Parts: sequence; C-alpha cells; structure tokens
Amino acid sequence: MSFQNLLVEAVDGVVTVTVNRPKVLNALNAETIGELAQAFERIASDPAARGVILTGAGDKAFVAGADINELAKMTPAVAKQTSRAGQEAFRRIEHFDKPVVAAVNGWALGGGCELALACHFRTASEKARLGLPEVSLGIIPGYGGTQRLPRLVGRGPALELILTGDPVDAAEALRLGLVNRVFPPEALLAETGKLVRKILTRGPRAVQAALEAVGRGLDTSLDEALRVEADLFGLLAATEDMAEGMRAFLEKRAPDFKGR
Repeated sequence: MSFQNLLVEAVDGVVTVTVNRPKVLNALNAETIGELAQAFERIASDPAARGVILTGAGDKAFVAGADINELAKMTPAVAKQTSRAGQEAFRRIEHFDKPVVAAVNGWALGGGCELALACHFRTASEKARLGLPEVSLGIIPGYGGTQRLPRLVGRGPALELILTGDPVDAAEALRLGLVNRVFPPEALLAETGKLVRKILTRGPRAVQAALEAVGRGLDTSLDEALRVEADLFGLLAATEDMAEGMRAFLEKRAPDFKGR
C-alpha cells in the first residue's frame, strides 16, 4: 500500500499504520482522513492482516489535531460535511472486524484524540498527552469525541475534558480509563505489538465475534445487546475453532485455531 500521508507495514499478520506528517505534528487534513479510510478498507480485505496498530510518526505527536489551516476556511456547510466525513472514517475503524489498537506516542489532541477513541483500545507512551481543546477555538469536537469520550470515561469526566479543553497526561489518562496501558516511550510499539500478537493467538472467529458483540451492543438497548450476544455465542458453537479450543483445554495443550 502506498499513500502520501500514511506508512503501512505488515509483519506476521500485524499491520502498523503510521500517520506520517511529522512536520505538522501529524495533523489530520481531509486527504489524510481519506487515506485512513482507504487503508482500513484494504486491510479489511486482506486475509493475512489480522490486527492493526495505529500510531504517529516521530516522537512528539500521535496526531496533534485537525489541520487548522483547513478548518479556518470552512463555511457552515463545508464544516458539516467535514465532520461527517471524519465521523464515517472513524466509525469504520470503530466497527473494524479485526482488533485495532492506538499506540499514542505523543500529543493526541482534537481529531487525534478522537482517532484514538475510535480504536478498540489504547496504549500510551509516558510522554503522551490527550485532550479535546476544540472549545478554545470556538468549536466542538466533530469526529465523534462528544459521543465516544462520555461512553468511555463517564459523563462528568468527559464534560470536564471537553468544556475546559485541558489535556491530561498519560498517568491521568490511565486513571480515567482513557488508555489501557502506559509504557516508556522506547518500549511503546514493542509492548503494544505484544498485546496485539497475544490477541492473535486466540480464536480468530471468537475475536471477531467479541468485537461485533461489543460494538453492536453499545449502539442499542441492553435487552437487544444480550440477544446479539446469544446469537453470536450460538454461531460460534458451530465452528471448528470452538471444538479445537475445548479439546485443547481438556487435553491441556495450546489450541491450533484455523479461523474456521
């Protein structure tokens, strides 16, 4: 895969997607958002790709925000279209059927924080800073931040972050549940890779079903979500992987999953 603003590298089933605009702290412009959508579409169709790490180039920023030069010129109609385009691209990541982990290596502000929020979970460098400073520019988060952050950390903490616009450091992000793990900067990608590779040792069909159950469940009522879970649980009972997983457990050996 070749892009202007992304680097995409695949090793042993793990695809690392790097936002590569370090001169502008990896700021998201319309072209980069479009490329992210294209990259995930291609990864989705690649059977060899089983997990994704999303990060930023350099040691200063994951993604420092949207491109202010573009935002400053928008009319109301263009602003709405821009918001919807970003939401759709990030929604594709949120509902991706392979695990996507954001490795937040530095500043993740505005659209960058929203991009990290769209991933299935997040790891962070000890140097990372995350926040939604849009109100200081006279706007609000437009790529899903007002919706995903409260669902992740709760209404009160989310509103404090959104209304003050103040960023939090990695330790506070971990305390809030905004990130799952914090690592030294030099170990971030390696340790995140270990987490993703651990997931890849589990039953592929089960991992996919778990992502679907959580994703669909959060979008509906508890009763409907429980029906979704039961349906997927039942479907997995017909897979070869379930039979292999149960057999391996009883035989006290590691399972050999085939994704069938």
